Amino acid sequence: MNKRAHPLPSFHFLLSLSLIPEPKDPDIITAYETPMVKFYPYTGMISRAFHPTNQQKNKYKHMKSIITIGLLVLSNSFMTLAWYGHLKFGEIKWFNKLGLVSIVLISWGIALFEYMFQVPANRIGFKENGGPFSLVELKVIQEVITLVVFTIFTLVAFKNETFKWNHLVGFVFLILAVYFIFKK
Repeated sequence: MNKRAHPLPSFHFLLSLSLIPEPKDPDIITAYETPMVKFYPYTGMISRAFHPTNQQKNKYKHMKSIITIGLLVLSNSFMTLAWYGHLKFGEIKWFNKLGLVSIVLISWGIALFEYMFQVPANRIGFKENGGPFSLVELKVIQEVITLVVFTIFTLVAFKNETFKWNHLVGFVFLILAVYFIFKK
């Protein structure tokens, strides 16, 4: 079989990055497809006209849901630490000597990480940006995550706090709120 020289050295660079599968016989294969790009190796053309199937779109939406919820959990962990952590950090000697302005600045520094996760979570998860959730659904998810993270933080960090039956009833109502928000 006559092997011809490949006209595009960048094609081999793309192969080395594993963006395109290694061809078995480059004389037979005419195009390489990934979910977002179609590459024609002998012409050098790249087409973005290749659209994912409905099954691929559902897989992407499912992944966006998982990523959104994961980022919201991280965001709320930092938020809870920024808002309530200083109450526990008071047990540390040097932290107890700090003034209110210093504690506020430290909390703002922690809250910066909250926003570094919150903003991408909302952008990825919002329906108008290709995500799976409406604005109301995002807010309800965020509130439920906030309460779950806060509950875990309280039980772990503050041993003297206890949960009573009315707290449990409130959580049940929040779960019902999620049900009704997501009901189509």
